[in-house]
Amino acid sequence: MTLSLNKKFSSFWFIFILSSLAVLIYIFFVAEILHFKAEISQLASSQNIIFPLKEKETIKVFLVGDVMLDRGVELMVQQYGARDWTFPFAKISDFLREADILFCNLEGPISNKGQNVGSVYSFRNNPKALEGLRYAGFNIISVANNHIFDYGKEAMEDTFKRLEEAGIDYIGGGFSEKEAYSPRIKELKGTKIAFLAFTNLGSEKWKAKATQSGIAWLERERLEKEVKEAKEKADLVIVSFHFGKEYSLEPTEDQIAFSKMAIEAGTDLVVGHHPHVIQRLEKYREGYIAYSLGNFVFDQGFSEETMRGLLLKVIIRDGKIKEITPIEVKLNRFFQPEIK
Repeated sequence: MTLSLNKKFSSFWFIFILSSLAVLIYIFFVAEILHFKAEISQLASSQNIIFPLKEKETIKVFLVGDVMLDRGVELMVQQYGARDWTFPFAKISDFLREADILFCNLEGPISNKGQNVGSVYSFRNNPKALEGLRYAGFNIISVANNHIFDYGKEAMEDTFKRLEEAGIDYIGGGFSEKEAYSPRIKELKGTKIAFLAFTNLGSEKWKAKATQSGIAWLERERLEKEVKEAKEKADLVIVSFHFGKEYSLEPTEDQIAFSKMAIEAGTDLVVGHHPHVIQRLEKYREGYIAYSLGNFVFDQGFSEETMRGLLLKVIIRDGKIKEITPIEVKLNRFFQPEIK
């Protein structure tokens, strides 16, 4: 019995001593690590060493031209696309999904409300067309154009609601003046990109005022003000203009003046719509101007020029545009855009 107790007592002290040694070794190593860190910190301070931040990741922004999903386009969806609204984008959707941000100008409201204002060229896109836009990956669109009022204010406001419900940001229009003129800022991978949209086509009566819904009307002073304010909030500013002369291969003096004005105010990239044909791309000062991207999805099959468009692939890194690649897109007989 005594022998057994002595063994237990000896085992206890053996375990106690081992545990104490382990604790002392642990304390020693922790102290050494803290001392090493302190020395490194002091060295970095004395030598003015700055550890560089990780470079911001690349962002891909794709911008395309006019998208109209009414009239002949809808007819193709019904007759050849089995009423599936992904049909207009079926030939190009895989490529579009490479984009972090995908932008277009939407011609006409997406609604089943309102009354035709009387024009033979009035558009009203089927609400189901939203399925196609989402399938393609569009996450920001301009509504500042001469077709947004084709079915009156009711259809326009319904469009805003439907886009918001679909999770698609819209620019150049809103339920109030503040919303219509304010930028939509997309923040990705540490970079903020502000989007604005304006038009001077249609009627100035459509201009958003105070608490009245409408669109952002293109005026010199307002343009400069909104661009400068957007630049203060974001790393980059992209402005969409719906302007110019239909089917003209060259920009008008008005297009050139407003585009350069936008760059001078701080815009990094201007993209234009409305002519339905491709116009030139140029660099101006520190910015870029694409006067017209032409058609992306449209039923204007009467000419080769109107069945073509540009997809502008913009590479952004470290808060700056590093590369712009214009990619030609052609519409097939079903009015589907394809990259040849």
